[in-house]
Amino acid sequence: MFEWLKRVLGGATPEAQKKPLSPPVMPVPTAVPAPPVREVAAERPSPTPPSGKEAAQQFLDRLQEKIGRLADDFANGTINRQQFQQLYAHYQREMRAVETLIETDQGQSEWGDAFQEGESVLIRQQHAAKAKGYAIYENNSGMPLSTLGKFEVDPALFVPMLSSFRSATAEIFGGGMQSTAIEGGRWLCFVPGQFTTLMALFTAEPANRQLDLLEQLHRLFEKANRALLATPPVEASELVFPHEHFLGKWKR
Repeated sequence: MFEWLKRVLGGATPEAQKKPLSPPVMPVPTAVPAPPVREVAAERPSPTPPSGKEAAQQFLDRLQEKIGRLADDFANGTINRQQFQQLYAHYQREMRAVETLIETDQGQSEWGDAFQEGESVLIRQQHAAKAKGYAIYENNSGMPLSTLGKFEVDPALFVPMLSSFRSATAEIFGGGMQSTAIEGGRWLCFVPGQFTTLMALFTAEPANRQLDLLEQLHRLFEKANRALLATPPVEASELVFPHEHFLGKWKR
């Protein structure tokens, strides 16, 4: 009886108490597959934006193309004289503004340097040659076609010079431009063309760039008016004259 009560009140037998408990079985973690490695394409470097001067030069090139198309538009009869003159003046204002920015942008950071640069620009402007007037003569007849601005030159002076200039050129078109000093410190320039010869009067000796622009100006005049110039007699009132934009204010 005693042994029975002991087993009931004491629970498990000593052998049972000494038996170690088995550790709980932990689930074996399953391996999670790694995400596939995606090849990332190397990014191409973005093109370097043009510098300020490069962008300005590109803008000037586009303006030159527009001026060329403008001459074609008038020659083809798609725009009238007033449209040509207003658009040409607009493009020239844009060109002068951009060229001024290019010339004055010297990267100066100090006020004193900027002031000196502004003073040099002022001196350059004061002594720059300015166009006073133009005279355009027909090549075949040698007769004056039109005079623009204040072409204040005695015909007894420039007519012999014009004759000498033309006779010295075997072919007037592409014969080359000439310039010479005349009385009063002024300069007279001769520009040959296919149909006409341009004479330009300047207040002082023009810079090489001005001479290049003068040739471009006369080529533009003949390009815009080629249909009229090729079928004489020419009526001057029907022509367009881009020269008028530069009178009295042509600067280096």
